[in-house]
Amino acid sequence: MKTKKLLLKSVPLAVAMGVGMAALTGFSAQAETLKASHQWPGGKGDVRDEMVQIIAREVGNADVGIDVKVYPGKSLYKPKEQWGAMVKGQLDISAFPLAYAAGRHPEFDATLMPGLVKNHDHAMRLNSSPFMDDIKKIINDAGIVVLADAWLAGGFASKTTCITGPETMKGQVTRAAGKAFEQMLVGAGASIASMPSSEIYNAMQTGVLDAANTSSGSFVSYRIYEQAKCLTAPGDNALWFMYEPLLMSKKSYDKLTKEQQDALMAAGKVAEEFFFGAAKGLDDKLVKAYTDAGVEVVTMTPEQAKAWRDIANETSYKSFSEKVPGGDVLIKKALAVD
Repeated sequence: MKTKKLLLKSVPLAVAMGVGMAALTGFSAQAETLKASHQWPGGKGDVRDEMVQIIAREVGNADVGIDVKVYPGKSLYKPKEQWGAMVKGQLDISAFPLAYAAGRHPEFDATLMPGLVKNHDHAMRLNSSPFMDDIKKIINDAGIVVLADAWLAGGFASKTTCITGPETMKGQVTRAAGKAFEQMLVGAGASIASMPSSEIYNAMQTGVLDAANTSSGSFVSYRIYEQAKCLTAPGDNALWFMYEPLLMSKKSYDKLTKEQQDALMAAGKVAEEFFFGAAKGLDDKLVKAYTDAGVEVVTMTPEQAKAWRDIANETSYKSFSEKVPGGDVLIKKALAVD
């Protein structure tokens, strides 16, 4: 009987010790979970969502003890809240339109400046230019790390009339991403209603907006073709390019091991290479989606694009150069990249 009692007492002890060791072992082997947020639909083919998913897959495959959980469709943070959350270390990763943080760092408006980026190849050259060196220093000093560069082309859509030359904008209530485009559009006679791209559809549906200016990706992902009468596609004379990189909180990044940091940077390169190829195809996808939906599709002529840039020179560029410390130097550095 004594032997039996001793055995019975030993079993719970052994189980407890086993559970304790397993818990300890599990803790040491448990993957670090990183939260990744963005505002676009998840699993619907948006290239910015796919960039974040690539990060999650590549880092998972690297087997370095990191698990990236993706929260698409502004399900974790509102679009503009993501910057502050990363700075504080509350959010780990985001696909983020940098100009959204221009209220904190006005230099970022240079990454959404009318006509500053000519095409996708020009955007790629900008990534390694002194202009982007300055922008990335501001990002890093703010407490955020760039994992991957990404530039999206964009255009205009309207419920009333096609937007080509500046005269066609007059009287339209328009959404534009960023202060610089708002200044240029006001200079052409438009009225402005500010909102994230995720709100364009409802605003056009309810009559708050007549027109909108955003990326090729957002025009498709948010099905704005259901509300538009005419699309001005990027074509060869795009005015609209926006820097929408993959960013990571420096507080989160600095907590990781060197192996984990290297895995994230390697994943970022894969995502960046994917995006460069996909971004060019987005413009074709945009045109097809709107044509299939029965929307008229036009592009700007070189003369129309120049007329817009002339207005930008007297509004957006002038204001940025005068009001933003070092703004004139930033603009000159960007324009120096052929």
